[in-house]
Amino acid sequence: MPDIVTALIPARGGSKGIPRKNLLQLLGKPLISYTIKHALDSSRIDRVIVSTDDPEIAEVSRQYGAEAPFLRPDEFARDGSPDIDVFRHYFNWIRENGESLPDMVVHLRPTNPVRRIELIDDAVDLLAHHPEADAVRSVTLAEQTPYKMWRIDADGTLKPLLRLEGVKDCQSIPRQRLPIVYWQNGYVDVIRPRAVMEKNSMWGEVVLPLIVEEHMFELDYPENIPPCEAALKRLQAGTLERLDRSGRHPV
Repeated sequence: MPDIVTALIPARGGSKGIPRKNLLQLLGKPLISYTIKHALDSSRIDRVIVSTDDPEIAEVSRQYGAEAPFLRPDEFARDGSPDIDVFRHYFNWIRENGESLPDMVVHLRPTNPVRRIELIDDAVDLLAHHPEADAVRSVTLAEQTPYKMWRIDADGTLKPLLRLEGVKDCQSIPRQRLPIVYWQNGYVDVIRPRAVMEKNSMWGEVVLPLIVEEHMFELDYPENIPPCEAALKRLQAGTLERLDRSGRHPV
């Protein structure tokens, strides 16, 4: 029997950087509509759910083809609410309504309106082919290595953020000799419900990487609007640039 895959799009009504951000008009459409379309256009996703605390966002989401079958409680829709509360609320709602949990849930954040559908499908396929894994997370090669980063201690002195086993002073050796590291970019994540419900985690114990060689176009502040709109136009025209494998230069 094929896996049942649901997309979950968290979209709360509050936003500090841009008020009512999820309904912001981007090239004539609300921001959240782009992520809904990404999920609907994926050939791997069976159901698209928007989790919101806001009735207007719920209604707009339905207009663009998603389900918004509940309103998320306020305690799970605050500035500091972690993702796991959103997912646990959704899974509990499913069980309370007598439905079966999906095999996989695709986590799509509406603040990223620029995505390639094939990468969503790749992430689902990767997890489906590895039943031992609890999640897939999209990552990008980090431009700055944390092995050269510092923190300021309580006494005002600098302390290394990380240390490398067997190396006394990794902050002073060439970057090329340090471990390659990646940062999670929020492009697309896929998770099995067991990670949340049994392991109390958003990635469980075994997580696989989906390396994304794309520029990230996150919309958090007003100054992000022009580059996001320009990237959407390039994506629609088939001219959106990719990164080379160094993660630094468009090709």
